[in-house]
Amino acid sequence: MAVTEIAPSAATTAHEGILRRQSIRESAARTYARSLPIVPVRARGLTIEGADGRRYLDCLSGAGTLALGHNHPVVLEAIRKVIDSGAPLHVPDLATPVKDAFTTELFETLPRQFADHARVQFCGPTGTDAVEAALELVRTATGRSGILAFTGADHGMTAGAMTAGAPTASGGAPDVRVTRLPYPQDYRCPFGVGGARSQELAGNWTETLLDDPKSGVVPSAGMILEPVQGEGGVIPGPDSWMRRMRKITADRSIPLIADEVQTGVGRTGAFWAVEHSGIVPDVMVMSKAIGGSLPLAVIVYRSDLDCWEPGAHVGTFRGNQLAMAAGAATLAHVRENRLAERAADLGARMIRRLRGLAADHPAIGDVRGRGLMIGLELVDPEAAESAEATVAADARETGAAGPAPADPVLAAAVQRECLARGLIVELAGRHTSVVSLLPPLTLTDEQAEAVLDRLADALSAAERAIRSRHETHRPH
Repeated sequence: MAVTEIAPSAATTAHEGILRRQSIRESAARTYARSLPIVPVRARGLTIEGADGRRYLDCLSGAGTLALGHNHPVVLEAIRKVIDSGAPLHVPDLATPVKDAFTTELFETLPRQFADHARVQFCGPTGTDAVEAALELVRTATGRSGILAFTGADHGMTAGAMTAGAPTASGGAPDVRVTRLPYPQDYRCPFGVGGARSQELAGNWTETLLDDPKSGVVPSAGMILEPVQGEGGVIPGPDSWMRRMRKITADRSIPLIADEVQTGVGRTGAFWAVEHSGIVPDVMVMSKAIGGSLPLAVIVYRSDLDCWEPGAHVGTFRGNQLAMAAGAATLAHVRENRLAERAADLGARMIRRLRGLAADHPAIGDVRGRGLMIGLELVDPEAAESAEATVAADARETGAAGPAPADPVLAAAVQRECLARGLIVELAGRHTSVVSLLPPLTLTDEQAEAVLDRLADALSAAERAIRSRHETHRPH
């Protein structure tokens, strides 16, 4: 079908009108729309075209949902095939050829020792529904109620999932059954040491709490962790620490839940992020990319935990046939084309280039990530330069001075400058000071260079603008 050309003024008017009506009609809960005032009308791969005719490189990818980017041909073909076949588009939990193909492909991607003794539960259509199902499953299976979770976590926006995650602006009732544990990292280490020592202390802390009869910890039904904390600031869980958490939970018969909602389907350079450390969890929570851009969520778990009564934790939309078809096509394409390995290689090169920028940009506090899940933490550049000038070399080597303060104002400015240059990025982290990149796994080398060029230019522009404002308001 031919696309009617719209004059720039008319396109701009339509664009502005849609945004205005959204602000009037939609709730104050909208988030992405505030920092990304665009109106997508067409999209393919990495690229989005707005109603105003502008094109953008999309490194948000539907918050990590679009493993293959927008409207990938294999996904569209899978959806058309179901529609053209006359098959039902929705059923409850009935067996269908489409569902059978999806579960077969899903189990093909799982670590073999896990898949051979696993069951799958189709719950509600989103990741937070799957988290709720996982928490209910382990509580039912163990007869215990406590949950072990980690600082900085994000497991969703329903009541139970929010109690296991970090506090948000919308709150979430605190739950005395949830014990929060330290998540080790090098840059802002909770113990101030970083490296292997941080991992050791985090493990010791966990063991002490669980084994101390006076710790006040409610007997644990399960531990839930993200192999890479996404909203917490793109923080990879160290492999040795992951293995220790697996041993701690296994030794105490505490089911381990791996939240792979954002990290799964090749995102981190392995099909499932737990594969980096070689651990086998008891429960895996999956959503986002497994639906191939459509709503789908499941939990996969050890068969001996399968204690559900018929009708337990069901959801009306657990039989979305289009999502299962799109998901099966996505899983197969990622697996057959070794896109996880591609993500590992390209992501490592992108991280190296970003770290190279740090020499000329004191505002870059840390660059981290795994595969094509990359975070750039921005800090107060004046504080960073001051610390660099005054801290002795031996103190810098040991990290004694600590990192500079996070700079969410600069991060927001970088996001705006990126958008002005046709690049969509998201912000994450405890202080919303981490620029997050989640490009599709189909990203080419040339596209990666374009993304990094625009990001570097946006960073320079944001730094100049903020420096100019500081100088204007500085007393003479």
